[in-house]
Amino acid sequence: MSSSIQGYDIGSYGDMIVDRRIDPYVQALKAAIKPGDLVLDIGTGTGFFAILACKFGARKVYAIEPDDAIIVAKQVAIDNGCADKIEFIQGISTEIDLPERADVMISDLRGALPLFQHHISSISDARHRLLAPHGIQIPQQDTIWVTLISDPEYYQTKYQSPWEDAPYGCILSANRPFVTNTWQKRRIQPDQLFVTPQIWTTLDYTTATAPNVKSTLNWTIDRSGTIHGIGGWFDANLFAGIGFSNAPGKPECIYRNAFFPLSHPVDLMAGDRVAVTLHANLVGDNYIWSWQTQVTAGDDPLHLKANFQQSSFFGVPRSPQTLHKISDNYLPTLNESAKIDAMAIDLLLAGKSLEEIAQALSQQFPDRFSSAKKALNYTIALAQKYS
Repeated sequence: MSSSIQGYDIGSYGDMIVDRRIDPYVQALKAAIKPGDLVLDIGTGTGFFAILACKFGARKVYAIEPDDAIIVAKQVAIDNGCADKIEFIQGISTEIDLPERADVMISDLRGALPLFQHHISSISDARHRLLAPHGIQIPQQDTIWVTLISDPEYYQTKYQSPWEDAPYGCILSANRPFVTNTWQKRRIQPDQLFVTPQIWTTLDYTTATAPNVKSTLNWTIDRSGTIHGIGGWFDANLFAGIGFSNAPGKPECIYRNAFFPLSHPVDLMAGDRVAVTLHANLVGDNYIWSWQTQVTAGDDPLHLKANFQQSSFFGVPRSPQTLHKISDNYLPTLNESAKIDAMAIDLLLAGKSLEEIAQALSQQFPDRFSSAKKALNYTIALAQKYS
């Protein structure tokens, strides 16, 4: 049970196990698994779902987890008398093969919104390579909802006061564009919804392959008021009508909600029209979120009350040098760190021990490694990354 390829401490796994969404997962597992089934658990964490799969009749479970928490999972399997039925594999599902395909596949790889790191590509890959034809997937579908949010207190506290009130006489307004281009995880209350929520997208994990999503939603306003951001959440369909939601007003779960701030609050009148284009684009290991908000007065498309172009790409300060280095026509030259890594990898490929690699690095780069111990620590970290 892991929400990411990044590691968690054991306490965080405990928080996920006692989260309210776990009961629907347990129900879905129990309904899906038939005696003798082979089960694939992607992101097993400390092995909770894998143990349950055994208790519900699985003849074998392949439990995959990149984090060292898998060591604890193996002991948990022993403690529950399931060690002979669970094969633990430390790694990422896209990089492993199985001797047989699974009848049931379970994963819990989301964040505040289901579009999180390589969630889609991991599920798509596992569906094609590791799941038997007509095998069961848990979850099966996530529906993402979006609406306009009115929350003056939060907006004032987070996006205005620190940057516009000149605390202690310091002008800090240069920071504000960065924070207004950064979305937040927070709990949205039902009375903060300014308009009726609409479905932004539905992720069908039995067919989904593309990680990127873009869609435009439109509202005609029926009352006056002020909007401060865009809110998002999801409804999960796990299996056979079993699921959960992290929507405002539902019992709180670990995911919280997503809040995309507007560049500035916008005062609305009945008859105004609001169009929001929300775009999630996977770049590297993480998503870049972009949100464009256009507000027109009544039916006049030329009377713009707001036209904001925002993106999490602009939420991080980047120097001209940094921007130049990520342009597609940049010609990189290797720095010393790259040369050290290249040498170490060549020695790894040649079958050298960590001690031998460390000695070679300390001799070749004495200014970087003042002692053999520093070179060995560097080599160990590199080997953990690539081996």
